Amino acid sequence: MDKNATDKDATGKDAGADKRETGTLGKLMLLLDIVTHADGPMRFTDILAVAGQPRGTLHRQLGHLAEEGLLEVLADGRYAPGLRLLDLASRSWARNEFRLIAEPHLNALQQLTGETVHLGVLCGASVIYLDKVEGSQPVRMYSQIGNASPVYCTGVGKAALSALPDDRLDAVIASVSFQRFTENTLTAETLRREITDIRRACNAFDREEHEVGIRCVAAPVYSEDLSFVGGVSVTGPAYRLTFERLEEWALPVRKAAESIMSGMRIGLGPRR
Repeated sequence: MDKNATDKDATGKDAGADKRETGTLGKLMLLLDIVTHADGPMRFTDILAVAGQPRGTLHRQLGHLAEEGLLEVLADGRYAPGLRLLDLASRSWARNEFRLIAEPHLNALQQLTGETVHLGVLCGASVIYLDKVEGSQPVRMYSQIGNASPVYCTGVGKAALSALPDDRLDAVIASVSFQRFTENTLTAETLRREITDIRRACNAFDREEHEVGIRCVAAPVYSEDLSFVGGVSVTGPAYRLTFERLEEWALPVRKAAESIMSGMRIGLGPRR
């Protein structure tokens, strides 16, 4: 969530961005989106402030979601994601063909480096982590599957941007509010220059741009029709991932990305 979130709601999204006319299902999905993207459990009044729904309607819909196990009402009355969401997500992801294609390459990359490996997909101006193989080293990453990170200051995000045609790249950059997380966070101008370098090298780097003390090397992963655009990365603490080590692992990360894309062409191509 933005530290300077003056124009954000409690979930870190633009306030009012989802206040739209929609059907009952759409309103329920909006409530799930609000609660699951929040940094922690939410009070009814917090949800009311961002949901754009009448108090009575909101109370009724939250009750329905709780009855179905999609939300949990805590002892203090706050709302949190329900366990049924975890069950649905795990079942969906376990059967996802793309995950099965990528999994052996992610595992091999983790075994080679000993560090945490991420697989992410571009979603608007963010990257969503689809899979994570935890590193074997003592210091581990706090990232989680399903979490979103800014596209302009993460290795996976910049790798994904490099795969976009210029018109789509321009549209994404125009939608970004460039928050300065560290002294190394890129601006729109420096991001564009770096994308040119990434396209040439087929590797992206996060040089403590999102979080002080964290570095990564990444490579783009995308389908031929660009319906899927994302990236794979190796991430770890800066004291282990020196710039020399990042360069050393650039090729293995690139090869892992290429292997995943080859598997996508074979496994997810048109059925005959």
